Amino acid sequence: MEVFFSCISYFSKFLSRNAFHIKLCCYICVHLCLCLCVCLLSSVPSNSRVLMLLGQLERMNGEAMVKDADMARQITAKILHLIQTQEKSGKEVMSKGSSGMEVILASLENIRDVQTTLNILCILSELLTVGRGRRVGVFVSKGGTGILFQLLITASKEMPPSEELMLQLHSLLAKVGSKDRKFGVKARLSGALNVTVNLMKQNLQNTKLLLPCLQVLRVYSTNSVNAIYLGKNAVVELMFKIVAPYSKKNTMLMSHILPFFFPRASLPLFLTPSILLLPLSCTETNARRAVDGGHVPILLAVYLDWHRNDTRHRHMLIRKGLLVCLRNITNIKLGRKAFIEADGMRVLYNTSTECLPVRTLDPLVNTSSLIMRKCFPKNRLPLPTIKSAFCYQLPHIPAVGPVAQLYSQPPGVDDVVDESDDNEETEADTENDTENEEDEKDHRTANDDIETDLNKLHPKKSPSRPFEELRAYERFFVELSEDFQVSLFSSSRSTRPIIVPTAQALSPKHAPVPHSPEECNTTEGQHTQLSPPSPLLLGGIASRRVGGGGSNWGSDCGSEGAEDEGGEGAVLEVPDTALLLPLHDPDLYVEMVEGTHSVPQYAEVAYPDYFGHVAPTFREPLLERVYGVQRSKIFQDIERLIHPNDILDKVVYDLDIPSGPVIEDDGESLRFNSQFESGNLRKAVQIRKYEYDLVLNSDINSNHYHQWFYFEVSGMRVGTTYRLNIINCEKSNSQFNYGEMHNTALIKQNVFIFRSITVKNHFARSSIAAGGQKGKSYYTMTFSTSFSHKDDVCYFAYHYPYTYSTLKMHLSKLEALRTPQIYLRQDVLCETLGGNSCPLLTITAMPESHSNDHICQFRNRPLIFLSARVHPGETNASWVMKGTLEFLMGTSPLAASLREAYIFKIVPMLNPDGVVNGNHRCSLSGEDLNRQWQSPNPELHPTIFHTKSLLQYLAHIQRAPLVFCDYHGHSRKKNVFMYGCSIKETVWQSNISATSSDLQEDLGYRALPKILSQIAPAFSIASCSFVVERSKESTARVVVWREIGVQRSYTMESTLCGCDQGKYKGLHIGTRELEEMGAHFCVALLRLKRLTGLRNHQHLLDLESDIIGTQTKVVNSCPTTYVMEEDEPSCLEAIDYSAESNDEDAEPEHEHGSEVHEIPDHLDQLSDSETNHRN
Repeated sequence: MEVFFSCISYFSKFLSRNAFHIKLCCYICVHLCLCLCVCLLSSVPSNSRVLMLLGQLERMNGEAMVKDADMARQITAKILHLIQTQEKSGKEVMSKGSSGMEVILASLENIRDVQTTLNILCILSELLTVGRGRRVGVFVSKGGTGILFQLLITASKEMPPSEELMLQLHSLLAKVGSKDRKFGVKARLSGALNVTVNLMKQNLQNTKLLLPCLQVLRVYSTNSVNAIYLGKNAVVELMFKIVAPYSKKNTMLMSHILPFFFPRASLPLFLTPSILLLPLSCTETNARRAVDGGHVPILLAVYLDWHRNDTRHRHMLIRKGLLVCLRNITNIKLGRKAFIEADGMRVLYNTSTECLPVRTLDPLVNTSSLIMRKCFPKNRLPLPTIKSAFCYQLPHIPAVGPVAQLYSQPPGVDDVVDESDDNEETEADTENDTENEEDEKDHRTANDDIETDLNKLHPKKSPSRPFEELRAYERFFVELSEDFQVSLFSSSRSTRPIIVPTAQALSPKHAPVPHSPEECNTTEGQHTQLSPPSPLLLGGIASRRVGGGGSNWGSDCGSEGAEDEGGEGAVLEVPDTALLLPLHDPDLYVEMVEGTHSVPQYAEVAYPDYFGHVAPTFREPLLERVYGVQRSKIFQDIERLIHPNDILDKVVYDLDIPSGPVIEDDGESLRFNSQFESGNLRKAVQIRKYEYDLVLNSDINSNHYHQWFYFEVSGMRVGTTYRLNIINCEKSNSQFNYGEMHNTALIKQNVFIFRSITVKNHFARSSIAAGGQKGKSYYTMTFSTSFSHKDDVCYFAYHYPYTYSTLKMHLSKLEALRTPQIYLRQDVLCETLGGNSCPLLTITAMPESHSNDHICQFRNRPLIFLSARVHPGETNASWVMKGTLEFLMGTSPLAASLREAYIFKIVPMLNPDGVVNGNHRCSLSGEDLNRQWQSPNPELHPTIFHTKSLLQYLAHIQRAPLVFCDYHGHSRKKNVFMYGCSIKETVWQSNISATSSDLQEDLGYRALPKILSQIAPAFSIASCSFVVERSKESTARVVVWREIGVQRSYTMESTLCGCDQGKYKGLHIGTRELEEMGAHFCVALLRLKRLTGLRNHQHLLDLESDIIGTQTKVVNSCPTTYVMEEDEPSCLEAIDYSAESNDEDAEPEHEHGSEVHEIPDHLDQLSDSETNHRN
């Protein structure tokens, strides 16, 4: 700047005495210099006074500041004034490149004057209040936290310490503590932790100083070591001294705002101790101290006081803080016991009930329900043992596995309830259960279950069994070598009107009484002959009237209906069901039941199975979840504990009673029955006049798998609402919470489907029954229903029942559909453990003539291998199989083309024993048969052993199937979808290193799912997965892919609920849609044949490459959970007990009328590319 002024002075001398051109040059030079001076002067900040003051303060550091304390006091006061009055001053101090923070911290470290220290602390407080995040980070990075702690230690040594200084120090520490990761450690090591605690103890009545101490102490206690240390130093007791009841004085004690913990909320002083108690009470030792000090009743009393007086709900966060303290304390057994003894259940139940009408108080209700549910005393199920009520002696016990473990346990060990302190779920789990503060983390970036061994991802080269052993299975493939004209069945049965016996025709005196189950049956199942005059035997039910019509699963029970006018002894002639059900014959069904073997020796036939199922003419929409429904069910259970006077606890049905499960009563209770094929209900207990607890039977030779149910109810009152609770469910979530509805059959009225919800209950599972996990609770599936007809008979089921006898009847009736052009053969693949036959079907088209060319074409058709119902509870798989079989036996041109294209080998029911005996997942061996495909035992798993042998035989003769598909049902996802096997997609998901040769595979595995997504409205390609998982290596899909070498090996999963996409979006899936899916699968196979038969194979590769390209993003974005004990990933929608509405808007879809067996022509329209390449 001085240089420019010298230039201006020099050129000014020439302006008066030189020539004109010289003067002009000088004028220009002077003008330029002046402009540069203006620019330089304008670059000096307008608030340079702050920087000048900081410069003076920097020069005073050291001895000068101590000597001239007055000057330091004046400078810091001026800086504080500028920062408070001018916003730009603070920005200049904290700007990048500025050394203002270093100067301030250096001055704070060296100053000894109290007033100057206060000024600097106020400066820091002003600077860190604005733009707190970045500025506090700068403060911490410059070592500010350590300087404050050192200053706090120094100030505490003064006698007495300056109150104002302590106030400012703790206020500043509370602001910066959350940004310093080592804040708690620094406080403990420096001794600041003790200083704060001692200061609080000495100033319990000084509310002005107490608040910042509590604020900073809360940050200290977030460190677990500090929390334990504080507990040992009686800080928990100190907090309870500070917590006070409701009063206007306490609410006015607020002197500061807690912006760090509760933004935009002004809270009274004593909320801070309740906030501080949150981290303190999280540790087990501190929770014990709170219990030992008798503080649980105090917390309840304080919470109740605030609830009663906070009528305008202005202090909800205070009440929530007290509840969370209770929640943390009740995480231990002593805390739960103290809570019960202090009558906490009643206090929280009453307060929560009063909060229910106010929607904004939902956080209080949710937290209260969590505490009450957790403290509800854990009970055993009302059973003598959680093992199945039926016993079946196995030929031999497996050496390892769940069955071996079950048989090695001493008596009674399965009923032990673990009451240890570590038997509760984690805090995160409980939060997700009720408050849903975080969604379930199903979106996993890395999944440990994905197969990473490339050797296991390639098909086995060497055969697993010698051909000599497999030659015996040649007799099941007669069509490949011998005479192909084989007659299967005898002449079809004629249908006629049926007279159904009524209560008068079948009086209790003459009604056959079912035999009680033996303690242990022989290895061969037994059956009971049904007397011919009465094809429908219902022993144990004294009186019932029969309504009209065949059973129809699908109408509304809640609609009004007039009672029957006929008398008690009226005989009702049921119309010929053959008009509506060409594949159903009640007399034939009873005949099939006579040849069915069951462990309980069933002697009855259920009405829905006898009449047959007629699909409803309308579609049920998925129901939205009613607001507060889960919460209300939880409160009803809690009401049992606090109001036990109206509890009846009356057993009305019990399979464990040797004299008979049906218990006679005075007619005031419902009557239950499950003693028929596929029935499952073990016990019914009348809890209140119109409420019943139901217990399901576990799978035989198992102590779990409680999901499938099928039982009968009678003796109901018209218009009365009954609540039924199935109390021993094991799945924490299913589609019942998201619109799935149970199925119910009524005799006097068409069958309806209804919805239920699932909540955690107070019945505990032992660690053995819970797979080694301690303290897992059962879940209650609860629903309410009413009846419109007196003396009706009602059947409840998990899904549309499809019994083994129904399958046998349908197979017999298929012969009526056979034409001379259809090749149909039925073989008995093997006998099951229970003595039931496992049918094997062969379906194809007869050759056009007896010429060698036509016979050769017949024998060389590619094979399609289909199976279903390996899991008994997945009845929807049988309905899909029914649709497939009826389409294959149909007369449409598509069906004829399909039979001409393939030879179908079908095992329609892989687990007949499980289906007959009402199991959900296992066979009589107590094992999941879909986990036995690697090494099936011929004695324990005969159906799997022989089915795998069939496939091994085909592999040996170089006739491996083109497609293998195992039909399943899915309880946690919507739509229909497939699981397949792909090396590439497994490697992509696991991120393992692999060479290009390792990843070579035909992309045709995606063709069939892609075709299905185009023609089947219920099918979702986005839900499909082609990843191979370790936990599924013994399933049919993976074993057939790896050992048999079938590239297109699939599991097709059909939802038990409904669809969230396509034509059926927002609708429940019924049997009509399931059978339609089976028919669409056949059409997709026909399209697959046309694609694979194209001469230009590059077209197929292009198609598959396009499929991969369009689905890459979908595969990466769609969550797929692989670690599951079952063949299904976790539900993508978590149970949310606080979110009370379904956000999914079910848009109405246009109904497209299409029959199951008559596939419309547009389904067979090939794409343009297919048409171009044909012939």
